[in-house]
Amino acid sequence: MLRFLLVLLLPITLGAAAPQQRRAPVVLAAASLQESLSAAADRWAAAGHRRPTLSFAASSALARQIAAGAPADLFLSADEPWMDALERRGLLSAGTRRPLLANRLVLIAPLASQLETSPRWRDLPALLGRGRLAMADPAGVPAGRYGKAALQRLGLWHAITPRIVAAENVRAALALVERGAAPFGIVYATDARASDRVQIVGIFPAASHPAIVYPIARLERSRSADAEAFRRFLLSDRGLAIFRRYGFTTPR
Repeated sequence: MLRFLLVLLLPITLGAAAPQQRRAPVVLAAASLQESLSAAADRWAAAGHRRPTLSFAASSALARQIAAGAPADLFLSADEPWMDALERRGLLSAGTRRPLLANRLVLIAPLASQLETSPRWRDLPALLGRGRLAMADPAGVPAGRYGKAALQRLGLWHAITPRIVAAENVRAALALVERGAAPFGIVYATDARASDRVQIVGIFPAASHPAIVYPIARLERSRSADAEAFRRFLLSDRGLAIFRRYGFTTPR
């Protein structure tokens, strides 16, 4: 009987003594970061680390998931307000929030568009005609809120509102223009750069909307031992160099 108990307990004892496997960080990131953050994760993995698990969506949707208890380690938002909302609820690890990237807001059209020159902003309603303007949902998605602010500042919001098709996120707005479902769209400059089916026909004045800043933070519920190291890598010169290759800049 004693021998049986020793044999039974041996695997349990060995299991308890075995080192705990390091879990890859889970990163929730704005949809506009798909190519750049994936490249950064690949570089991190090539250095011998476990490749982070990346999930992309509108910052608004991701912030709501985090508030609802979604398990994740890092959050990269496309604006400050959604990060502010999580910080007010005590969901960020103290001292880990930093501004990471900056971007520009642009007007795009399909590559096959017959526009010969960039239109004047005041001509946009006439150019739209019966067509639609694709943009991320201005009710909550950062790219949509930046776009609404710019159109309001340029005195175009009320004239264009009936023609807006609100997309789930900025990449969904990009896809509508790529498919020709909308003759114009408002996206980030990096989104336009990532597509070979659209062209930039206008760059919104920087003063027409709040500065486009992407903050990063580690979440209070983070359980990955590698999360902080990956956050620091993204903020490092090596990490920022990757984002710059995709058209991002750094905040002032």
